[in-house]
Amino acid sequence: MSSLYADNHFRIAKAGGQDRERRLLIVILHSVIILGSLLLASTAAAQTRDHLTDQETELVRFHQELDKRIDVFLKAIDRRFAIINGTAPAALKKSDKEEPEWGGPPTGSRSQLLSDIAGILDEAITNIDDVSRRDEKNPLISRSLRKLTNATRGYLTQLSALKEKAKDPDEIAAVERVADNANQILEAGSKLAPPSAEEDKKKKKKP
Repeated sequence: MSSLYADNHFRIAKAGGQDRERRLLIVILHSVIILGSLLLASTAAAQTRDHLTDQETELVRFHQELDKRIDVFLKAIDRRFAIINGTAPAALKKSDKEEPEWGGPPTGSRSQLLSDIAGILDEAITNIDDVSRRDEKNPLISRSLRKLTNATRGYLTQLSALKEKAKDPDEIAAVERVADNANQILEAGSKLAPPSAEEDKKKKKKP
């Protein structure tokens, strides 16, 4: 009888111990899941940073003509290079009285601003490609690509100086992304025919 009681007591104690272990395991698993969710959320937030400010996005939407959109992209890039180089971005005037405001300058670390530039160049390339697929004879394509190519040469010069000073891994990676997109633009621009007489006239009319 005493042996049976002892055996039952042992089983109850063992079952209780297993139950505590299961509860502890569940608590640990919940903690791991919550921690993993927080890490994924923070990573996603870092990856979903928009390369344009809200006001810059509104300006892109406002300008439906390809060359005008390229102007917005180039000005947005110039703002970021100015901040990276420690200078105040130039004041931007409206080209149209209905045009949205540019708003305040972009913010972020050097690596974030460089990532913005890479994203803006990529969006500029995509815009030109989209118009080219719809209407390959559109005269705005060559005009816009030439404008983008000329500006990109200057960006690569600035990028070269930044690359020599960059030590942060994120910044180095961002510099390489900008360089990759810039080189794609230069390659496409090298295939352009010489500017037409009409384009030359428009250039001369500019102040």
